[in-house]
Amino acid sequence: MSHLPILPVLVPMFAGALLLVLGASMDTKRALSLLATFLQIPLAAMLVVEAGQGIGVYALGNWMPPFGIVLVVDRLSALLLLVTAILAAAAIIYAVRGDDAAGRNFHPLFQFQLMGINGAFLTGDLFNLFVFFEVLLISSYALLLHGAGSARVRSGLHYLLLNLTGSALFLIAVGTLYGVTGTLNMADMALRVRELDPVDAPLVGAAGMLLLVVFGLKTAVFPLYFWLPRAYAAAGAPVAALFAIMTKVGLYSILRVYTLIFGADAGTLANMALSWLWPLALVTLLLGAIGALAASTLSSLTAYLVVVSVGTMLAGLAIGTAESLQATLFYLMHSTWITGALFLLTGILQRVRGPRFSARLIAGPQLPHPMLLGGVFFLIAMSIVGLPPLSGFLGKLLLLGSAGQGVTAAWLYTLVLGSGLLGLVALSRAGSTLFWRQSDQAATGEPVDGARMGAVLLLLAASPALVVMAGPLLSYLAQTAEQLLMPQLYIDAVLSLQPIAGGAQ
Repeated sequence: MSHLPILPVLVPMFAGALLLVLGASMDTKRALSLLATFLQIPLAAMLVVEAGQGIGVYALGNWMPPFGIVLVVDRLSALLLLVTAILAAAAIIYAVRGDDAAGRNFHPLFQFQLMGINGAFLTGDLFNLFVFFEVLLISSYALLLHGAGSARVRSGLHYLLLNLTGSALFLIAVGTLYGVTGTLNMADMALRVRELDPVDAPLVGAAGMLLLVVFGLKTAVFPLYFWLPRAYAAAGAPVAALFAIMTKVGLYSILRVYTLIFGADAGTLANMALSWLWPLALVTLLLGAIGALAASTLSSLTAYLVVVSVGTMLAGLAIGTAESLQATLFYLMHSTWITGALFLLTGILQRVRGPRFSARLIAGPQLPHPMLLGGVFFLIAMSIVGLPPLSGFLGKLLLLGSAGQGVTAAWLYTLVLGSGLLGLVALSRAGSTLFWRQSDQAATGEPVDGARMGAVLLLLAASPALVVMAGPLLSYLAQTAEQLLMPQLYIDAVLSLQPIAGGAQ
């Protein structure tokens, strides 16, 4: 493999550093940030192609695993890089229309957050997973506060304290695992857990459960999801849209660690997380839907829909079959892009309604271009709740089909369809309030911005595109699920790496 795997980390890192020291005009900074963000799409697309040919491993500085730091490009990590790149492109298009000027250093922080997200998806080292978590979290703290405001400060404080606690627990868990297994490389750790002395198994199991708490906090799983609705609802529209991928970083970490290190071959610790994921997923689904129904603003409604998507995906992980993982990954792509589109549309509605009404679900003034805004909202709502023929319907259909029969299927059908019904009621109420319950007063806010609407349509277009491309996409996802359930492929690819000139293979 070439040096391509490290570029999704290096490009935003150098772009962010340059933007910090660059004493140029805002237009120049915007151009550089747009270039660096758009470059992520072809980089991710090339990695998806390469990952389809096998697992690639990149050894930084040509230091071999398990002692050197490695980046691993398998089907899952490459797919998530592409999902992130498209979401980030839409968010930055929206941001450069003025949201980036509400505070200092928006563009460096945006690039550093991309660096952290991409690094978390690529790293093959448990400690560096912690490092990249910290990079993206530090950036997200500042981005959440971008533009100031008391609501953002309060939400940012809760977000900061909870995630600092999670980071401390993460470090304790990683230190414990290193102390017992003697390695931080995830592939090497997987082998050592298989051969674990029975005396050490309880300590390693405790560290593994501590990691589950940390990843559950990042993913926003019950009872650790309460920070998300307030934080996401308070953030600016492009920041909230980018945050749509944040919960997927936690979900990815659960999927990676508990299939690779604590998977079916982990001896007494095999599949240790599965029995916990199922009830947590169902409760998260239910409470997220109730929160959406009770939301008083469109932004908090969207944030609770993110919680619903987390519960839905976690249920797929808990079932643990190749079919359920395939469905979960399809639903992950759908939910990331569509909730990102709704966050951006919420920002547009806040602007056109004016500060008096913002996105509160109360009767307001007449809106400019009501057919355009209402039509886009309707399509997004259809996709989120899972109505045909959009991607939400196909994602839920695949997930329900993977549940088989019996008690598992009964619970999943009840809560997935029930949460979809509650989501439909909540979105119908929001749409009727925003677009039908209007006074004769004209809107006092800004006109609809074409570039911002273009960013929304870019993400919305992903929904029918996922359906049109379902055949080859589902084939790729099926092979991704099979790869995850055969962790020996990952282990062999990493630990068989040989030194070569340039430090990559």
